[in-house]
Amino acid sequence: MTDSEGTLPDETAAGRAALVVNDLDAVSEFYRDVVGLAVQRREGRRTTLGAGGDPLLELTADPDAAPRAPESAGLFHTAFRVPSRAALADALDRVGEAWELTGASDHHVSEALYLDDPEGNGVEIYRDRPREAWPTDDDGHVEMDTLPLDLEGLAAEARGEASVPGGTDVGHVHLEVSDLPASRRFYAGTLGMNVRQEWGPNALFVAAGDYHHHVGLNAWNGRSDPLAGRGLDWFELVLPDEGSLEAARERVEGAGIGVTDGEEGPRSDGEFGVRDPDGIPVRLRAGEG
Repeated sequence: MTDSEGTLPDETAAGRAALVVNDLDAVSEFYRDVVGLAVQRREGRRTTLGAGGDPLLELTADPDAAPRAPESAGLFHTAFRVPSRAALADALDRVGEAWELTGASDHHVSEALYLDDPEGNGVEIYRDRPREAWPTDDDGHVEMDTLPLDLEGLAAEARGEASVPGGTDVGHVHLEVSDLPASRRFYAGTLGMNVRQEWGPNALFVAAGDYHHHVGLNAWNGRSDPLAGRGLDWFELVLPDEGSLEAARERVEGAGIGVTDGEEGPRSDGEFGVRDPDGIPVRLRAGEG
């Protein structure tokens, strides 16, 4: 079930995601009014949005950033996980009033809504089904699928909430990559995630522990170049303690991959950054509790 002997602890989770955007006002309003995140801080060129006091999304304005080229690897979508079906129904209500869906799917393990933000960054809003209901194969791999979502039934559960509730988080990040085997070696072999599902020859889903996926990887659109242009800036994996973080750093450095310290220099908790094979920055840190 894993490509690495040194796997990340089960308690590892996705953390914040960050985007570089041209129009900070328009993109911030989308994530506030449509997705339902709260603006927590705005300082100069940077806005932080989140839920229940937890920061989930960092937006940095760069009016001169070029659009992502069609050949470049990068973000497929940031997936915001809400804690209930009613919260997902409220999200559907907000999208219907102010935006439009690009898709809606039942994945067996979850129910998901898909849309694009004003600058074309993919967004998923989803809720998980109970873990005991997730289908698995004989090897313990999860068996996701893409089936039509019952939008009428979902809409009936809406309560009219304008914001997502506390407990909402970034459940996973899905990336478009240029070399799927190289990405597998990095995320599973080096970072130590479990391969949870291989979806044909061009998609792979990996996670710490037995979650369905913390990172999705696909080569569906024939991306051939590293990350460039506006869009994804970085995303975060949060490990349960400093010991597991240090072990992850040792694996990365042992593989000959360079690391950087936290954004503001070396930190006592050992936070570090690394770039995947497409140059996508991944930040790793220890949780606060």
